[in-house]
Amino acid sequence: MKEGLIGRKMGMTQLFSEDGRQIPVTVIQAGPCRVVEVREKARHGYNALQLGFEPKIKNVTKPRAGHFKKAGVPPMGVLREIRLEKVDGYQVGQTLTVDLFAPGELVDVSGISKGKGFQGGVRRYGWYGGDATHGSMFHRAPGSIGASSDPSRVWPGHHLPGRMGGDSRTVLNLSVARVLPDQNLLVVRGAVPGPIGSLVVVRKSVKLTKAQQRARKAE
Repeated sequence: MKEGLIGRKMGMTQLFSEDGRQIPVTVIQAGPCRVVEVREKARHGYNALQLGFEPKIKNVTKPRAGHFKKAGVPPMGVLREIRLEKVDGYQVGQTLTVDLFAPGELVDVSGISKGKGFQGGVRRYGWYGGDATHGSMFHRAPGSIGASSDPSRVWPGHHLPGRMGGDSRTVLNLSVARVLPDQNLLVVRGAVPGPIGSLVVVRKSVKLTKAQQRARKAE
């Protein structure tokens, strides 16, 4: 439960380190986000910040317009909650920017993975498939999915063709390569879930890396 920002995945590019190594990075437009509501454990049962992202002018429903009016912030197109251990020091109407993060810091990025539609088992689970020659007539089909007499049913969770992608995914411990406050951009090493333009949530990392765990044990 660490602080974070709502953002959009802008795409991937590359940077070069001082020793000439190529570093794949993802550019995220993170914030600015407005604090629309502060949820406290004494009143709501948990501590969280309700953040708004991207101003919205048209098609704002009356209930949501009243919610923003009460907070004193313009209508926002995206609302997300970021749970925190403590909400002390945060106020409704406050603006959060990429200044929350610093180069070298580790972050967790959550998003919706790319949807690939209905796929067969070869693509979905990496099945080998059957022989492609000599008229085998068995190339990419599922094949047997269970014996007829025992157990006379298909075991739950059996790998079969179906919808692939479009799931909520989180990538842990990505290193922040650069922070560009003037452009509200956050550059992180590696890939993040989702297609270009999709919504993501960037939080400060909640888990220690193996190197950090070894250092803590050494202490």
